[in-house]
Amino acid sequence: MTSLPRRKVGKTSLEVTTLGLGGAPMGGFRAAITDAEAVELTDAAYDLGVRYFDTSPFYGYGRSELRMGAALRNRPREEFVLSTKIGRILHPLKPGEKKPPEFRENGLPGFSPVFDYSYDGVMRSLEHSHHRLGMAKIDIALIHDVDFWTTKDRAVLDERFKTVMEGGYKALVELKKAGIIGAIGVGINESDTSLRFVQAGDFDCMLLAGRYTLLEQGALDGFLPECTKRGVSVILGGPYNSGILTGGVTDTATHDYAQAPAPLIEKARKLEAICRRHGVELGAAAMQFPLFHPALCAVIPGALSTTEVKQNVERLSAPIPTELWSELKREKLIDPASPTPN
Repeated sequence: MTSLPRRKVGKTSLEVTTLGLGGAPMGGFRAAITDAEAVELTDAAYDLGVRYFDTSPFYGYGRSELRMGAALRNRPREEFVLSTKIGRILHPLKPGEKKPPEFRENGLPGFSPVFDYSYDGVMRSLEHSHHRLGMAKIDIALIHDVDFWTTKDRAVLDERFKTVMEGGYKALVELKKAGIIGAIGVGINESDTSLRFVQAGDFDCMLLAGRYTLLEQGALDGFLPECTKRGVSVILGGPYNSGILTGGVTDTATHDYAQAPAPLIEKARKLEAICRRHGVELGAAAMQFPLFHPALCAVIPGALSTTEVKQNVERLSAPIPTELWSELKREKLIDPASPTPN
């Protein structure tokens, strides 16, 4: 078993391995996989030393929580950290009602998500999550998808932000004070909205998807310095920017789960060319780069197979010469302010 480094979550007593496992793919986000395959890849991550696992009711409309719970519930509970999310309540589909389109079929549960960021909605959501996971303890609860990336409407975003801070956030604070959950945070796709949350509440961590990667470092402008100042830990989801940073960059590479625009493909190819000159895999550089920032506690790529899990573990420990980072800065391919080894 690999011994992975651990870092504290904010000012809490929780510690996560610097590599976690994201649960969206096992919900059918990128491709359809079976229950057995999902359990197998979760077992592989655990056996390779991963001790942080993240899921959500939204991923596969309950399927990710069901599968992750099946894989983990017989493990010693004190040995791993588990996070899930609030913001959607799953309702059984009515006769004739179509399943939502976001996840691939393969035994997809017959549920449909409805947004609910109220106090009661959070309490109900977490109760449902406990049942799906088959576990009495959830370590980290994250407010999910209160961002423009999800709403596509500023008015809706503002309304949900107000609702969650006046309702759902208070529920999370109460649960943390009661010792029912160990840490509270937010999981979204934007650094500016993440900053808004950090300044509005007393959070332990932020799960930021794809906004501090080898390809883009916009989070350096305000969000990451504020997290460092307040002692808020950052968990990075999507370190590969949904595919473009995995290596072998092609014209059909994806970014933010869609066809990547030409300028980003060109930049990724330049990044990969420099990595190759230094004998480094692009995916390894993408995995390690975010963790140099002192606010980061973990990166949590998803996986569709045991092969991808093993690859992620290997990339985290791959040797990378310091000159690689220096050259990327000289070529202005990464922000000069990005923390990297000297």
